[in-house]
Amino acid sequence: MTGPDGRIDRDYLEALADQVVRVRELDDRVVVVSSGAIAAGLEALAMPRRPVDIPTLQATAAVGQVRLVDAYRQLLNARGAMVGQVLVTKHDVAHRQQYVNACHTLERLLDLGIVPIVNENDTTAVEEIRFGDNDNLAALVAMMVHADLVVLLTDIAGLYSADPRCNADARLVERVDDLTEDHFASAGGPGSAVGSGGMATKLEAARALMKAGIPLVIADGRRPDVVVDAAAGQPVGTLFAGGAAAVKGRKLWLAYAGHPRGSIVIDAGARDALCLRGKSLLPAGVIDVTGSFVVGDPVALVDAEGRELGRGLAGISAADLKRVRGMRSAEVADMLPGWNGSEVVHRDRLVIF
Repeated sequence: MTGPDGRIDRDYLEALADQVVRVRELDDRVVVVSSGAIAAGLEALAMPRRPVDIPTLQATAAVGQVRLVDAYRQLLNARGAMVGQVLVTKHDVAHRQQYVNACHTLERLLDLGIVPIVNENDTTAVEEIRFGDNDNLAALVAMMVHADLVVLLTDIAGLYSADPRCNADARLVERVDDLTEDHFASAGGPGSAVGSGGMATKLEAARALMKAGIPLVIADGRRPDVVVDAAAGQPVGTLFAGGAAAVKGRKLWLAYAGHPRGSIVIDAGARDALCLRGKSLLPAGVIDVTGSFVVGDPVALVDAEGRELGRGLAGISAADLKRVRGMRSAEVADMLPGWNGSEVVHRDRLVIF
């Protein structure tokens, strides 16, 4: 999206617009998740470098978002396609109903033949509600519209066996069926000075999409016809095979969009019961509770070493759980007279990573 000087690369955008239209001519529907708002703002405001203070960064994004979507509008309108802008933050999709509303909006735009241009709303997002990179945002949007394919465009040909900037023997990995920690180890460092993310964030997106059963291609965005070829199933970059969806429906939202209101630390016995035997979480397995949540809020489940094991919908409030953590069910009934015997997190409202 941006050139080496950090400015919006209009030749790149024009080539992308051509490909979007060509893919649409094959009766495929296209959503564009675009970076570049801050870069466009830097250019418009003649700033020599990316600001570091939040108000200036958000003001820069406000200016840049207008210029970025207008560039898409001009290029796609000239090719007979209409665009619609969709700006989101994690806060917008953290609540189930808002997430469903956003899904309906995107689906309706596509039904109307409009190309949604999606970006994170950098003008209002603060650190705790930011996606932080467009790779994970693209993965979430793909889940929202039940995409058949995601294409992440970057500045290298795909995933390599080692960082090609440091290792001359690095080779392109053409297909990944099982994403492992070895792949993350070879992912290299962060992205550009004006953007965010790098190969590691793309692998995080790939892991989420593979669990959702959605294939992903990571490829060089400047390769001619890269999007058209990827959509046609031609070998381009690195393909992360989708396979059968392991996480669906509400659990998909819970795993990747629901913003946890707190954390529940569990012991080894509870960890094994959840991860290996598909059980619900009971008060006896709870070691500690953080945050402030009520019944029905998303919560993170964490082991004693601090690793997030999964997420679920709370069946008891944080205040009550702090009182009864570690207790057997009979003891809980004595401590909470109005308790109905419900689980801390029921297995049907739980997703394990």
